[in-house]
Amino acid sequence: MFSIIAVDISGRHKIKDGYYMVCAAVALEVSASHIESISQTAIKPFLSPGPPDVLAIVNIIEATVSEIESSGPIIVEKGDLYNRPEWISKKMFSRDMKYQESLSERLAIEFAHHISLSSRKLLMKELDIE
Repeated sequence: MFSIIAVDISGRHKIKDGYYMVCAAVALEVSASHIESISQTAIKPFLSPGPPDVLAIVNIIEATVSEIESSGPIIVEKGDLYNRPEWISKKMFSRDMKYQESLSERLAIEFAHHISLSSRKLLMKELDIE
């Protein structure tokens, strides 16, 4: 087993007041094909007047991951960083990151996606943002 931090951002499309995004980070222990345990989650909302560029996305991810105590690498989908080559993306982060490779990393990102999407929907309903 090994430790990872799976990350997902929901809401990267325009709503009336800009871009209301929620980032979820999940610290997990995984094997090659399974999630073995979940130790911590962090959720942070972000409002941007304009579309987020790759550096804004990196800052959103780093702000959310800063609340996680795991030392595992950050795992993201390549598309979240606008399909930049991994070696370029790695240089933008202050800690180790990589794109998903294994089945367990894919499952972990899906888990983070469910958290970010449901949190965003709940917050938008509570804040009356449409």
